Amino acid sequence: MSRGVLQPSQQKLAEKLTILNDRGVGMLTRIYNIKKACGDPKAKPSYLIDKNLESAVKFIVRKFPAVETRNNNQQLAALQKEKSEILKNLALYYFTFVDVMEFKVKFTVNFDLTKNYLDLVVTYTTLMMLLSRIEERKAIIGLYNYAHEMTHGSSDREYPRLGQMIVDYENPLKRMMEEFVPHGKSLSDALISLQMVYPRRNLSADQWRNAQLLSLISAPSTMLNPAQSDTVSSAHHLLSVGFILCHGALNSDPAALSLWKLALQSSSCLCLFRDEVFHIHKAAEDLFVNLRGYNKRVNDIRECKESALGSMHRERRKFLRSALKELATVLADQPGLLGPKALFVFMALSFARDEIIWLLRHADNIQKKSTDDFIDKHIAELIFYMEELRAHVRKYGPVMQRYYVQYLSGFDAVVLNELVQNLSVCPEDESIIMSSFVNTMTSLSVKQVEDGEVFDFRGMRLDWFRLQAYTSVSKASLGIADHRELGKMMNTIIFHTKMVDSLVEMLVETSDLSIFCFYSRAFEKMFQQCLELPSQSRYSISFPLLCTHFMSCTHELCPEERHHIGDRSLSLCNMFLDEMAKQARNLITDICTEQCTLSDQLLPKHCAKTISQAVNKKSKKQTGKKGEPEREKPGVESMRKNRLLVTNLDKLHTALSELCFSINYVPNMVVWEHTFTPREYLTSHLEIRFTKSIVGMTMYNQTTQEIAKPSELLTSVRAYMTVLQSVENYVQIDITRVFNNVLLQQTQHLDSHGEPTITSLYTNWYLETLLRQVSNGHIAYFPAMKAFVNLPTENELTFNAEEYSDISEMRSLSELLGPYGMKFLSESLMWHISSQVAELKKLVVENVEVLTQMRTSFDKPEQMVALFKKLTSVDSVLKRMTIIGVILSFRSLAQEALRDVLSCHIPFLVSSVEDFKDHIPRETDMKVAMNVYELSSAAGLPCEIDPALVVALSSQKSGEASPEEEYKIACLLMVFVAVSMPTLASNVMSQYSPAIEGHCNNIHCLAKAINQIAAALFTIHKGSIEDRLKEFLALASSSLLKIGQETDKTTTRNRESVYLLLDMIVQESPFLTMDLLESCFPYVLLRNAYHAVYKQSVSASA
Repeated sequence: MSRGVLQPSQQKLAEKLTILNDRGVGMLTRIYNIKKACGDPKAKPSYLIDKNLESAVKFIVRKFPAVETRNNNQQLAALQKEKSEILKNLALYYFTFVDVMEFKVKFTVNFDLTKNYLDLVVTYTTLMMLLSRIEERKAIIGLYNYAHEMTHGSSDREYPRLGQMIVDYENPLKRMMEEFVPHGKSLSDALISLQMVYPRRNLSADQWRNAQLLSLISAPSTMLNPAQSDTVSSAHHLLSVGFILCHGALNSDPAALSLWKLALQSSSCLCLFRDEVFHIHKAAEDLFVNLRGYNKRVNDIRECKESALGSMHRERRKFLRSALKELATVLADQPGLLGPKALFVFMALSFARDEIIWLLRHADNIQKKSTDDFIDKHIAELIFYMEELRAHVRKYGPVMQRYYVQYLSGFDAVVLNELVQNLSVCPEDESIIMSSFVNTMTSLSVKQVEDGEVFDFRGMRLDWFRLQAYTSVSKASLGIADHRELGKMMNTIIFHTKMVDSLVEMLVETSDLSIFCFYSRAFEKMFQQCLELPSQSRYSISFPLLCTHFMSCTHELCPEERHHIGDRSLSLCNMFLDEMAKQARNLITDICTEQCTLSDQLLPKHCAKTISQAVNKKSKKQTGKKGEPEREKPGVESMRKNRLLVTNLDKLHTALSELCFSINYVPNMVVWEHTFTPREYLTSHLEIRFTKSIVGMTMYNQTTQEIAKPSELLTSVRAYMTVLQSVENYVQIDITRVFNNVLLQQTQHLDSHGEPTITSLYTNWYLETLLRQVSNGHIAYFPAMKAFVNLPTENELTFNAEEYSDISEMRSLSELLGPYGMKFLSESLMWHISSQVAELKKLVVENVEVLTQMRTSFDKPEQMVALFKKLTSVDSVLKRMTIIGVILSFRSLAQEALRDVLSCHIPFLVSSVEDFKDHIPRETDMKVAMNVYELSSAAGLPCEIDPALVVALSSQKSGEASPEEEYKIACLLMVFVAVSMPTLASNVMSQYSPAIEGHCNNIHCLAKAINQIAAALFTIHKGSIEDRLKEFLALASSSLLKIGQETDKTTTRNRESVYLLLDMIVQESPFLTMDLLESCFPYVLLRNAYHAVYKQSVSASA
């Protein structure tokens, strides 16, 4: 066929239709955005809402389009100042309207190519209807033209035609009905050509079910056979609006009427563009009611409106859920079936998409009589199966490519070649195109797929489009209508080529749900319904996955909306994933609470009642209350007699497993070039909640100073961690990382958010509550029990000190705080000690002259007595030293517990550290020794010199004092303590108790205080610790020997108990020996003292 046969209007028809369709979508996007901007007071052009310009705008709208600018200066004067800004800011709006006009002018192409022509009709009608909905269109166009005329002296050249078009299309459907009269025959023929296809697409769910639609396993013998179908996508819009434009066919052709009624029964409102809808029944009724001879059509419309219910669509969605589930399951097991059954996949996606969009559109825009048909709590499941099918197509794309490359080269090319050879007439140009098709397909090979070659069949598809145009014109030598097999075969080939090079585009075409971007409220409501229904929560991941669709609705003609839509997709995806993680976190927290309750039942404190009941039974004592129910033992909840009995814990675990399936479904997703990882959301929320829970489980009350026992907290934390570890069975997250992050932060004073940790809470409690009560004389340290114990007082304490300070509690505290936390506890204790030492130094300075004399006069009894009477604050010195001793005793308990805990966790490392410490040569440099001591102390090992105390005391600044003076004060401090010790004998509470191996006023703690303070101070001042302690022992023994000569019973009432302090000091010290003590203080006195205090305790207990 010669190209000369083509009329000018028919040349490059394929190209024109392709370009116009794409441009039409772009124009729709721009007009849609103008409408939304004008409907939003924040985005509307300021000139339309400016009160000063209001009268001018109303004048232009009233006179539009013939606005007399020259004779109406008074009304339009306010616009004079703004004309340049109006031209600048309204240009985008104005020229968009001009582009719409140009698009309308170009809508005069050939009417023979059904699909593309009908697409163009729909785009054109939608564009004009959307344009008519912009209420400010006249104001914008008129304002721009006025500003143009004032600036350039004449109207814009496009203004007259544009203004006339705006006026003509006040009622767009009515105008287009007139406009399409010349084309009525062509349009109706194109629409009626769908009569064999559309009804099959519009069947009920029962008919689909009976036909085993989309089922791969209903006929196993045909499972590998290629699927073929000529069903087109939903055409409700085409038929509903198309037959209104060529309404004459409805009265003359029964087939047309039948198709139109079927379309009207399918939908009550049609989608114009995005969330802009069109109520077809009302619009059609309003148009036809004024037309003569259309009464029957009006009745038909009313009947269709009544029958356009949601029940049919509800049943379709129900069918599609099961059909898509089956399809996804089979393809997951046998992905090779994606080759022969690809059409099934895309049909399924298309059906499901149409039903979801139908529900979204109608649920938001229809006044419902029956809300059940428009609320689908299982919609997430359908979307999920769609996403699963899309994932299969993306994952196994190469499998599909291999199949269809072989199909095209081995079957399609052969069949097409035979069809071309059998053509009775085939002009040269058509023959060349057909031959190129065959050659292109024959040249394909699997090796191209294996080599990763990029295929592109767009040229081949455009050639087929051109061929359809050539063979569809009048008087064509080769008429496509006369060779249906050839057309059908080529359509199949085109589909096969898309399976090779356009899989992503096919997914967008058949399953794009970016419309949810414009139904944010409904989208969020569906998501909340999904989370609220436990059986649907496993599909909740489908909502974040839908956010990956949003960018596909953008168009290159409207690039400015990309950021807006992109931001919306990011915010929605983030919100959905965050809500899912929160829901999972709440479920996990509830499970943890239940498990903590169960663990609490196993605590030792709950066994008393059980023991009491057992003793009563054994002694056959009658209980006070008859018929008292026996307490359930822990573990009863695990005894099941009936599988149907579901506990609250079972429900929580089920809900968690469902939701975790969703969170674990994809490792990550990409939304607008941002990668989201659902599991990280859960990890982050678990870290935050675990942190809050640990702190919360301490139950610290600042008002009453109550706090949970460390052992009970440890039990709860372990129960919590056990539950969190079980989460790894549901989701692939690194729960160890959560533990490391949270528990390590809890060993510091503050966590990463600046909130207090269990380390700070327990440190404050032990310092401010327990140790403060020790200082007040309400609590004493019992060395025999290695615990602090409440003393009987008038005001009973709210807590039992032993329950917080015994060896098991201190070990639990060490487990919770770890080495870092225990180090912080030690540093806090040392800070308190350093403040006491600072006060002691002040007291020494006050008595420096007397102490200096006493230091050298210890062998002169009379002089010592006289000097002692000159000393001030003797009791204060002893009290502060006792406080220091108590703090150090508490620290030794903490260190011992830490050593026990670390010996269990890291025995080999602890033994290595111990070996280092035990083998430091005496001549080792002090800096090196202190490094070893610091390491040892961190492991909980006792050291000759406490490094933490050395650091705390080193940081003290005493003004202008020189190192020599500081050293002298340190020496005199030891003298002060030594000469003050005899005064302890007069204190009633200084009596030694063999049962507790100490004194009730805690003076036995002086031994630890004297040794540790001396070692630290003389390490700092580089003095001889041993010499200074010898000096102290000499002074102390001399002072204590003097009270043996006293006759006053009041001052000597607890003399023997005080003597024992010397023995304790020596036993505590690594620098002093019993031989040295024997040289200063007769051992016989010590022996007699021990005998006396034991005898006294026996008589007291009797």
